[in-house]
Amino acid sequence: MDLNSRLFDSIRIKPSCDEPKAAAAAEATCESPGCTQPGPHRAPKGRKAEGQYWRFCIDHVRAYNASYNYFDGMNDAAVQAYQKDAIIGHRPTWAMGVNPAGQGKPAEEPTRDWAYVDPLGILRGAGVDDGRRRARQPEPEKPRRTATVRRALDVMGLEEGADAPAIKAQYKALVKRFHPDANGGDRSFEERLRDIIRAHDVLRTAGLC
Repeated sequence: MDLNSRLFDSIRIKPSCDEPKAAAAAEATCESPGCTQPGPHRAPKGRKAEGQYWRFCIDHVRAYNASYNYFDGMNDAAVQAYQKDAIIGHRPTWAMGVNPAGQGKPAEEPTRDWAYVDPLGILRGAGVDDGRRRARQPEPEKPRRTATVRRALDVMGLEEGADAPAIKAQYKALVKRFHPDANGGDRSFEERLRDIIRAHDVLRTAGLC
């Protein structure tokens, strides 16, 4: 393999969508009027401009963050409706039906412990098979969690069987990771942080933490 081939010059690695581009941040200039300082810090442009960011220096990004309000111009009812729809990713939902496929099936015949047929059930009536039948009784199934709870657990990166201590520990770790104070005032992770907080509220309302 020729490592000096010109073909290697055209190879590009796609950057992570959650991480700001270091090169663009280094070259950007603060977009605050009259400011000529470098603008390495991103700030979201707001509602209806998702995925678009301003570039500010540290002083102007702090001032922008202090007055930023994603829900500016929305009344309380609209904000509540938005937060409710955000739990399911603003996607439509339908009521789940009952699957009748398993209804009306005959009960399974117990497995025999002997090699011959006992049509009159004499041996079973004498209690020969009682110990084995008791040992084979299935454990009661744990109640399945609702779709909303499962989605909230997925947002927080947890399995369906996560308990309260695991949920609390994961929530603290995620908030600490994505909060703007932990990222030098960078609010590009604000939407992710908002999803985590809403997911935690859902789990707390469901009594899981």
